[in-house]
Amino acid sequence: MPHLNDEERAVEEFREEFTATRRELLKMAGLGAAAASLIAAGSPAFAEILPDASIGKANLKKFQGAKIKPRMKTVKGGVIGANDRIGIAHIGVGGQGHGHVDVVGSDREANNTRSIGVCDVWQKRLDSAKAMVLRHDPDGKPVAVKDYRYLLDNKDVDAVIIATPEHWHAQIAVDAMEAGKHVYVEKPMTRYADEGFAIADAVQRTGRVLQVGSQGSSEPKWRVAHQAIADGKLGELVSAQGCYARNSRDGEWNYHIDESAGPDNLDWKMWLGSAADRPWNDDSRARFFRYRKYRDYSAGLLGDLMPHKLHPLMIAVFGDKPEWPLRVTSIGTMKISTDREVADTIHVLVEFPSGCTMYVYLSTVNEQGIEDVIRGHKSTMRFGGNKVQLRPERPFAEELDPEDIPIPGSGGDLGTHHRDWFEAIRTGKRPNAPIDLAVRVQTIVGMAEIAELNHKTVTFDPATRKMTV
Repeated sequence: MPHLNDEERAVEEFREEFTATRRELLKMAGLGAAAASLIAAGSPAFAEILPDASIGKANLKKFQGAKIKPRMKTVKGGVIGANDRIGIAHIGVGGQGHGHVDVVGSDREANNTRSIGVCDVWQKRLDSAKAMVLRHDPDGKPVAVKDYRYLLDNKDVDAVIIATPEHWHAQIAVDAMEAGKHVYVEKPMTRYADEGFAIADAVQRTGRVLQVGSQGSSEPKWRVAHQAIADGKLGELVSAQGCYARNSRDGEWNYHIDESAGPDNLDWKMWLGSAADRPWNDDSRARFFRYRKYRDYSAGLLGDLMPHKLHPLMIAVFGDKPEWPLRVTSIGTMKISTDREVADTIHVLVEFPSGCTMYVYLSTVNEQGIEDVIRGHKSTMRFGGNKVQLRPERPFAEELDPEDIPIPGSGGDLGTHHRDWFEAIRTGKRPNAPIDLAVRVQTIVGMAEIAELNHKTVTFDPATRKMTV
């Protein structure tokens, strides 16, 4: 950062302060219960996990993240008008992050934006991202840095797109909002559930607009579906189901490893952040390029793929009033892809206060999924042919007619999701993947991981933010 004289010393101090001991983490959990209207729950900084005696605390410590302390001086962000250009900083420019740089650049004139800077710990990615910005904007003067705080200090930056590994999402998002920046953070919103509350509290505290990068949330069909549900066309809701399934010969997330990456051009300590300290060795490149296979940095299927389905399904079922999970159970297996720490197939079942349940099937070793279905007492909803399809249940077939509701337009791509975020920044409208939805999705993700690894059902109390195993 501009006010730091010794960047290496600053990064080391940053990492030491950012990394909390596990004993401290347990003490931090569940620190209060004042009301918070934004997320309809108490506002202790972290979720507390209360273990069953048969499990023991030792097995649960790993499910809480480091305490998120804002690292930036609090700055009140300015108001961006309808005709004002939005300055964007890209933090994390690997595969998905590079895609963001490309799409923002391609749409910069239509959206009235400019990419001000890029940040990554690996010099090769940094150089490539800067070059892409200049291809789209030859008159631009993008800065390229390895420490994201330089970009947060830049007054030309109005908003940031965070596409780092999951274990960095919360710290950067909170820092960005404290610095007065709006935030687009890739899914999963955080690595751990308690970090999701830190972000939710920061949104409420700063008034910044946050959009989670689950771009399927911008598909219009989910809101068409919710309107039909709100109109009573399904009767009382019973359950919903969805799936995200893939398959590959070489194994999911086994991305190419660039042997040129090393300590001379990659800031390994900065990349590790709050994760367990590890010296650079022969395993480091695999961790860097294939981080979703390692629990220190990712929840695997639950973090990478499940939000793609949970956000849209919850929009369809609950609309703009998403419910908290009451109970979550999960079964994960690692039968095919054994070269990793995360499951290759997972089944997740969620219960909500309304009595509706939701089932999500996830796999990276078989792509034959199950269809999206929402079941009501009177009718069942499916999706196909660019229509929301309603079919009455047999006992109500004489009372209700089958109905196909057209879906207007399209969406679900990065460009559409970006535009929705920019519009929310300029107008104050509710974004398509907002914090009140995202923090509930992240709570389910966290509960599912705990349930999977401990072979237990996890319950949650939103008033106290306590999970019980």
